[in-house]
Amino acid sequence: MSGHWVFDGHIAGVGTASGLRAVIGLWQRSPFGAFADVMVQDASGRRLLLAPTPLTAEFISSTYSFDEVKVVDVQAHFGQKSLTVRAGPLRIDAATGRRALLGTALKAVPGGLAVSTRWLRAISPLAALAVPGARTYGSAGSGRTEFYGVRDLHHIASASVSWNGQDAGALAPIRPPVTFGFSSVPPRPGIARVRTTIVGSANGR
Repeated sequence: MSGHWVFDGHIAGVGTASGLRAVIGLWQRSPFGAFADVMVQDASGRRLLLAPTPLTAEFISSTYSFDEVKVVDVQAHFGQKSLTVRAGPLRIDAATGRRALLGTALKAVPGGLAVSTRWLRAISPLAALAVPGARTYGSAGSGRTEFYGVRDLHHIASASVSWNGQDAGALAPIRPPVTFGFSSVPPRPGIARVRTTIVGSANGR
């Protein structure tokens, strides 16, 4: 059975000097209501999903690729100049900075066009050139196709990140790119206003 799911909110990407990289989804509107999830990849390449409920864990893990999935309490808040995340072993306290030049350009695109799946399919090659590792259209091989309509982008200026109570190191570029799906977040830590549209098999794989 085919499905069509829309997630409205923000995606943040954070890298650290230890090699720990985190991608945080803060969804104000989704088929599962408002929630947050975190995808973590460590220096060895191991990929972990931290999701707040079995239902969200099942959906996300059947769309993207992980080595381990954990259901934990996930609390994330994005304020005017701050991002805080509490998710199992992960703690992030970040300060957001100025709007990126790309964010300024994205805000100039009309809202309806910016999230149109036809538009996102067409501009995906250009997105990959503008932001290495990032694409607006593709699939992780799950039988589902994903579209990322980005409306705005702000840099993350500073962050304190800990994992299992240990300091994960200073804020750093997200390198190498994360490998949960077909696309990575931009290398420079930031937070983007996003509408994610997923279409395909309701059963994923």
